[in-house]
Amino acid sequence: MIKAIGFIALGFIVMEFSGWLIHKYLMHGPLWMIHKTHHQPSKSFFELNDLFSLLFGSIAVVLIFLGLENLDYRFWMGIGISLYGVLYFFLHDVLVHRRLKWFDRPKNAFLKGIFKAHQAHHKTNQKEDAVSFGLFVVPREYFKQEEK
Repeated sequence: MIKAIGFIALGFIVMEFSGWLIHKYLMHGPLWMIHKTHHQPSKSFFELNDLFSLLFGSIAVVLIFLGLENLDYRFWMGIGISLYGVLYFFLHDVLVHRRLKWFDRPKNAFLKGIFKAHQAHHKTNQKEDAVSFGLFVVPREYFKQEEK
């Protein structure tokens, strides 16, 4: 059971750091034509950028199926990637971008920091000059309390 929890955590952590690298160097690089739909106003619920979620979700599903028979590391890493995807959906699509208006804006200090970092990322709708590419691991400056 400890190994399973370790591989779930590993899958989650690998997603955060590979997601950061993919976001910074591929999405804001050669894959900008797809990702730019996320930086532009849209009247549609779906955007071309959602293809990235399908890709990452597909990787998780493949890992789960490959490891299902023996419940080996692939299964648990797929579960970790899936857990990341679920939390990404709630934080990014529901809380930050309000694609579904299920909750109010975050009041928790950690969630507020994530919110501020993502707002800073979207200050530009250009390929260059973007900041803060992670979801959970963001610069400390976004967690500082505002003066009243």
